[in-house]
Amino acid sequence: MVLPEVSVCYLLRETAAGPEILLGRKKTGLGLGNLVGPGGKLEAGETPTDAAVRETREEVGVTVHPDALTLIGELTYPFPYRPAWSQKSWAFLCREFSGEPVESEELRPEWFALDALPLDRMWADAKHWLPLALAGRFVRATFTFAADGRSVESSDFVPANQPST
Repeated sequence: MVLPEVSVCYLLRETAAGPEILLGRKKTGLGLGNLVGPGGKLEAGETPTDAAVRETREEVGVTVHPDALTLIGELTYPFPYRPAWSQKSWAFLCREFSGEPVESEELRPEWFALDALPLDRMWADAKHWLPLALAGRFVRATFTFAADGRSVESSDFVPANQPST
């Protein structure tokens, strides 16, 4: 089965207090209430990189250049109890961008200290892979979600076997 594809872009900035990551509280749809990176579904003919650029602009008003994106993850999310939620996600990191984040219909953006990721307010899979990916490790994994649609039932993720980028 071919899964719908999505791209997510994690923006990082340096501050006097240390590096920060931009996350947004999801205001609609799948993941309502979770903190997520700006992102969404690929449109017809669009590459994952193109979608990350477009979705970041649409969801938080920030402009990123495709060359500034680094692929940090290729993640598959089966939801066996809610198949319509299943998807493949391309995760990108971006340190160079222009504009200040603004709230949209989709997200209410907020900066968080990178060393204090609010993982308990994100999708349950994030605690397994996101800190490693943000530290420079490429992650390829599948996270199967449980019947509650929130917790991870199983995964093939093994940190020691992930290739470096």
